Amino acid sequence: MLGFEPSTKTSWICWILGYKESGYKRGKDTIRLTLTMGASISVDPDTHVVVVGGGFGGIAAAQQLKSNGIKFTLIDLRDAFHHNVAALRASVQSGFAKKTFIPYKETFGESFLQGRVVKVDTDARVIVLEDGREVCYTHLILSTGTDGPFPGKFNAVATYKTAIEAYENFIKEIQSAESVLVVGGGSTGVEMAAEVKTEYPNKKVILIHSHIGLADPELLSSVRQQAKDVLLEKGVELVLGQKVANLKDLTLNVTQKDMIITTDKGTEIKVDLVICCTGNKINSQAYSSTMSECLAQNGALKVNEHLQVRGFDRIYAVGDCTNIKEPKTAYHAGLHAGIAVTNIINSLTGKPLVSYRTGNVTMLLAMGCDDGVGQFNGYRLPRFLVIQGKSKSLLLWKSWKDMGQTSP
Repeated sequence: MLGFEPSTKTSWICWILGYKESGYKRGKDTIRLTLTMGASISVDPDTHVVVVGGGFGGIAAAQQLKSNGIKFTLIDLRDAFHHNVAALRASVQSGFAKKTFIPYKETFGESFLQGRVVKVDTDARVIVLEDGREVCYTHLILSTGTDGPFPGKFNAVATYKTAIEAYENFIKEIQSAESVLVVGGGSTGVEMAAEVKTEYPNKKVILIHSHIGLADPELLSSVRQQAKDVLLEKGVELVLGQKVANLKDLTLNVTQKDMIITTDKGTEIKVDLVICCTGNKINSQAYSSTMSECLAQNGALKVNEHLQVRGFDRIYAVGDCTNIKEPKTAYHAGLHAGIAVTNIINSLTGKPLVSYRTGNVTMLLAMGCDDGVGQFNGYRLPRFLVIQGKSKSLLLWKSWKDMGQTSP
């Protein structure tokens, strides 16, 4: 079985710095994707691929379909791609949010459709939108991702101008608060606390986490410890091994002087602003009613090694909505998209399907623009490399380049 993974260690570093390469290998076998800019293949003219979800995996799939001359429709709630890798910085730096939204229409034209998908009719091969519109497909790529609390996520049927305004309004809340509590010490919470403290070093920033270890549990213990060290160096106060007991009673993302937070251990904390960075869940609303037999317990789609949804040879899933056990990152979503599109092409041209397999954990945490921690291929990276590779620019320029547009 052939698998796809970065062919060399420099592949990952190149991706971090914004370069692409199409070669992947396993053992002595090297496979080169046919998905190259300007390429075109001959397929049945009735072929129509629908991509549901315009996150990192969705736009990667759409770009590759476009490059190969395959008819497609990309559907998303928003009218612009959200580079949510930079969402947390957009919530602390005024004027930054406009750099994180890239209009779909300018890249995909009439192949983009805005709306909320509420049903996948697998028998009729039809996508049904909330407003009643229907889109037929011959092949389907589900890239619905995850949903979670603002500001880490912005999943609503809205214009990107509305989204930018929401981030700008949130910045005002942070600016008016003297103390900020970040709830959740996973990777998002760690990055959020670091961003606030970096931009506003004189504010009191507290991070509370129900576990002792911070960041993603799949990271090396030394990297997780390093994340803790960076937060402490920046002056973030840590409350570990405790859970907020009255979270449902708190007003989130709005400054209210001297809110009282209580924990399950009896600790009381007084703050002006509470930001929740917990509770992400799979966006399964689009397919849960008709594909329930394909769902894992958390709503993720069960896929085989070809990234086909179990039981459907023409439906693929990529990115966060799959049940693949690996960190949910933009990089992995892009790899999934390459596999899905390659397999659609191969199925149309009589070639064998290729397989995807996970590799060693690679993850970078941007802890403000001036610091960061992470690991590559199972090895801890020097902080300076993470700063250069992710923290400074958050790879925004790469998304604008991939979308063929110029950043404001």
